Amino acid sequence: MAREIAPAKGKLGVLLPGMGAVSWTLIAGVLLVNAGHSQPIGSVTQMSRIRLGKRDNPQYPFIKDFVPLSSLNDLVFGGWDIYDDNCYQAALACGVIDKQKLEPIRKQLEDIKPWSAVFDPAFVKNLSGPNVKQAPNKMKLAEMLMQDMEDFKKQHGLERLVMCWCGSTEVYQEDMGHEAFQTIEGFEKALKDNLAIIPPSMIYAYAAIRMGIPFANGSPNQTIDHPAMVELALKYNVAIAGKDFKTGQTLMKTIVAPGLKARMLGLDGWFSSNILGNRDGEVLDDPDSFRSKEVSKGSVLNSIFQDDLYPELYGDYYHKIRIEYYPPRGDAKEGWDNIDIQGWLGQKMQLKINFLCRDSILAAPVVLDLVLFLDMASRAGMGGIQEWLSFYFKSPQCRPDLQPVNSLFDQDEKMRNTLRILMGEKVIDHSGLDYYEPKC
Repeated sequence: MAREIAPAKGKLGVLLPGMGAVSWTLIAGVLLVNAGHSQPIGSVTQMSRIRLGKRDNPQYPFIKDFVPLSSLNDLVFGGWDIYDDNCYQAALACGVIDKQKLEPIRKQLEDIKPWSAVFDPAFVKNLSGPNVKQAPNKMKLAEMLMQDMEDFKKQHGLERLVMCWCGSTEVYQEDMGHEAFQTIEGFEKALKDNLAIIPPSMIYAYAAIRMGIPFANGSPNQTIDHPAMVELALKYNVAIAGKDFKTGQTLMKTIVAPGLKARMLGLDGWFSSNILGNRDGEVLDDPDSFRSKEVSKGSVLNSIFQDDLYPELYGDYYHKIRIEYYPPRGDAKEGWDNIDIQGWLGQKMQLKINFLCRDSILAAPVVLDLVLFLDMASRAGMGGIQEWLSFYFKSPQCRPDLQPVNSLFDQDEKMRNTLRILMGEKVIDHSGLDYYEPKC
C-alpha cells in the first residue's frame, strides 16, 4: 500500500549554511536549467529512470515523474556565509562556472545575498570573515537563525523549507560522550550556558529541527549523529540525513571496493591522496579539521569489506588518506589511488586510479537531490534518520546498533526500493528465478 504523501504545493525554500562554491554552483545550475541553458547532469532525481514491474513487462518512468517532488522552478534559495559577496560575485571568485555562462542569470545571482552567519574560529581555524552574528549565548544565536528562516519564508511566500549544510569542515570532536550531546535537555542547557564544545553546525541543525525543517549534513562534522539531535528530530518528526557528501575519491571507492569484494580479491593496502585548492582545501589544511574528514573517508572500506567475516582477505590491509591544499588547482580536485590486491594463490596485483574531477560540479546535484528527497520525506511524515539516502554520503548515518551500508550499488538499490515502497510498488530483488521456473 502506498504511503500518503502530501502534494508539493507552492514554493520550496532551500536554506544553505555556507554559501561557498558548492552552494553557488547549485544555485547557478538550477537557474540555468530553469532558463533552458543547460541540463541537470548528475542529478538522480532529474535524470534517472526507475524500473517498475517485472523484466518481461517493465516500465521506466523518470524518478521525478514517479514520486511527488517539487519542481526546480519552485525552488527559492537563501543562506548564510561569513563573507558578504552576493551570489554572482562569489561565483566569479570560485571560478567553477565560466563568466560567460553565468551572464544570462547574472541579475538573479546578484539578488541573492548571504545573511550573517553563526561562526566560531575555534572550529574552523583557517577562515575568517566580517559577516558574523553576535549574541550573548548560543541559544540566542539559534533564535536569530530561526528568525532569518521565518523572515525568508514570509518574504518569498514559501510553503516549506529544507536546510542542507554546505559549510566548512569543523575540527574533529573527541568529546561526543559529553552530557550535552546525550539528551535534548542537556543540549539546550549547553546552548544557554554558551558551552564551548557546541559548534556552529549544531546550532544551525537545532534551529532547523525546532522549526520542523528537514536537515542534511553535507560535511564530516558530527552535527546530527548524536543522541540529543536524533531525539530532537524524532520529537518534532523531522527528517535528517548525513554525513559528508560523497563526490570524488570516495565515490570511486564505493564503486571499486564492492567489485573487489564480490570477486573475493584480497586487499593489502589502499593509499589515497588528494590535491585541491578551493575553500574546502584551505580549511582541511588545518590538521584538526582534516581529522574530521579522515575519519569520514576512512570508514568507507570497513563495512564494504567486512574484515570480521573475511579476515584472510581483509583482516590486515593498510588504508592511508592524504589531502593537500594546492591553491593553483582551485575547484579542480585530483585524487590518486594506489590499491594493492591479491588474486589466486595470493599473487600480487595493483589498481591505480587518477580521478580529475570538479568538486562543486559533483556536489551540487547531490545537494539538489537531498533537498528534493528530504522535502518529499517530510510531506510523507517520515521523521528521524533517513538511512535510505545513504547513497549520497561518505559516512551514512544509521541507527547506532546497525552497520552503515557503503557500497554504492547496495545504497542505490536501498534508495530505489524505498521509493517503490512509498508509491505502493513491489520491491525488486534481482533474483530472476521465476523467469525460468515452469508456470503452474
